[in-house]
Amino acid sequence: MADSSVRVSGIVLASLMFQHCNSDSDVEGLILGEIKHEERTTISDSHIDHIHFEHIIDIQKHIPCHKLNNFYSGVGEVNLDIMRQILSDNKQENVIGWYRQRRNTDQQMTFREKVVHENLKKALPNPEIIFLLLTPSELTSLGSTHRMEYAVFRSHSRRFKTVPVLVNNLGMLEQQAYWKFSAPCSAAGYERAIQQHKSRFFLNGSLKEVNKVNGMNDSLQFELQTACTHVEESERLVQKLLADVTTLRKTISKKRRLALGKVSLFTLF
Repeated sequence: MADSSVRVSGIVLASLMFQHCNSDSDVEGLILGEIKHEERTTISDSHIDHIHFEHIIDIQKHIPCHKLNNFYSGVGEVNLDIMRQILSDNKQENVIGWYRQRRNTDQQMTFREKVVHENLKKALPNPEIIFLLLTPSELTSLGSTHRMEYAVFRSHSRRFKTVPVLVNNLGMLEQQAYWKFSAPCSAAGYERAIQQHKSRFFLNGSLKEVNKVNGMNDSLQFELQTACTHVEESERLVQKLLADVTTLRKTISKKRRLALGKVSLFTLF
């Protein structure tokens, strides 16, 4: 039987933690990625040819919901129309699970979460979905130190078991370990650059010319710079919107205080 494991990059995990820090309540959303089956052959003194199968779940992206209980009802029934709106341009086939962040709770699935998970397995094309549970808590009374625990659950015959989680950026990994991780499923620029140069130098798994590889690398750098520009522009827009929201809140608070003052004066007279 193949061993199952979950792999997630430190960037994605940090993004989930950052989302929690900027939210006043619990958070949930969908997980996108890829599920792969790998076959590894090892040679040792006791075994000349030992074949080991691995079932790898690669978490590549997360999409947060704007509110809790968004894509399912109070009894756990999944609404596919709302889920398509949440996914937007992302493919439903890339959904490999969902996540939830709960403050100061035990790291165990609730009955509703189990019901939603089973209904998601029936609704999505991928039956091997996972549930990522993050349970942050405060270690000190002043709130200066926090602890973020996380666990991944999978169900088999309605029995939920935890799956080992490996953070790619942490631990002692060999240099070749990073080569085995796929690019994020939403990296359209990566796909464009690869398709543009793929036929030029990939032939039966071998490289024909180094210059053409460098050309593909230039294309990837261009796509990366374009993506960075878009992110920078969006961050500036978000900062401007936050500043506008802060100004509006101050204006509303000031008007409320003035209105309360007028009401108090009117009551006295």
